Amino acid sequence: MSSFLGVIIMAIGSACAASFYVPIRRVKEWSWESYWIVQGVVSWILAPWIFAYFTVPHLGTILQSSPNDAVCNTILFGALWGVGGLTFGLSMRFLGVAMGQSVALGFCAAFGTLAAPMIAGSNLLGTHEGAMTLIGVSICVAGIAIVGYAGALRSRNMSVEDRKKAISEFALKKGLLIAILAGVMSACFSLGLTGIAGVMDAGNKIKEAALAVDTDPLFASNPIYLFVMFGGFLTNFVYCAYLNAKNKTFKDYAGVSGGVLGNNLFFCLLGGTLWYLQFFFFGMGQSKLPAGMVALGWSILMALNILFSNVWGILLKEWKGSGAKTVAVLVVGLFVLVFSTFVLKL
Repeated sequence: MSSFLGVIIMAIGSACAASFYVPIRRVKEWSWESYWIVQGVVSWILAPWIFAYFTVPHLGTILQSSPNDAVCNTILFGALWGVGGLTFGLSMRFLGVAMGQSVALGFCAAFGTLAAPMIAGSNLLGTHEGAMTLIGVSICVAGIAIVGYAGALRSRNMSVEDRKKAISEFALKKGLLIAILAGVMSACFSLGLTGIAGVMDAGNKIKEAALAVDTDPLFASNPIYLFVMFGGFLTNFVYCAYLNAKNKTFKDYAGVSGGVLGNNLFFCLLGGTLWYLQFFFFGMGQSKLPAGMVALGWSILMALNILFSNVWGILLKEWKGSGAKTVAVLVVGLFVLVFSTFVLKL
């Protein structure tokens, strides 16, 4: 029962994550780099500290007792994940909310779940939990492939005019390459949380420090987010500042009317908070999983993110005009993704 509750909690976070780009679409008169870094300040700096402050009673003690090398490694993985965050946003520009998230999160699920145990030399086939993890990831990847095929069918069936209406900057080949890069690099977030056993400590030591002072296991991951997301913020800040200078868009922040500025700040605040909530609920849900299958939690989160992102894609009419066959393939892919989350019960 606890593992099922964990999946439900993760699903709440996934619904938030899949929804974060919806308010971002309401930003007006700002370039991509301007609104991306503003929502990043909320999701990578403000939200982690606010939520950690109110859920972790001995936060100062935990930060002081966390090993310096683990903290630095967590920030490093966060910086690598930041590259994924940058390209993740671009993948949705060129592929749309549904397909962009599906492809990127698919690679993120597989790499983020399997990279650490494989690098550490773990024999996943040697235990029931390890085998179930491999099976769960395989089913998840199969579902992602089906969703990706549906996206290819959509691209083939929709007219150029319909694609432009649904996604103004649609570019299949460029979008797919960016989405793959986004998925692989975004998986570094998972490595930042767990480290690589016997190779590289990271967030695992910070979590140990949190549990050592009787932090509620539901919230024991929250101190890790302070560091991994700070690393991601650094990468995004440097790149967005570069684009602001290159494109002469620094004026975006002060060159709009008060009404537009208020609108943009509100929707960036809303989008950034929704984005952070996926990890807040992920940490809570993961604490409910059996110890041997915690690694599968990352794959479950990504599968659920894909599910909810495609729900938004349908609501935003990104699949309009793609044909009944395409929609049927999409539904099959989403069903497989949902099924992959039930491997925990096998």
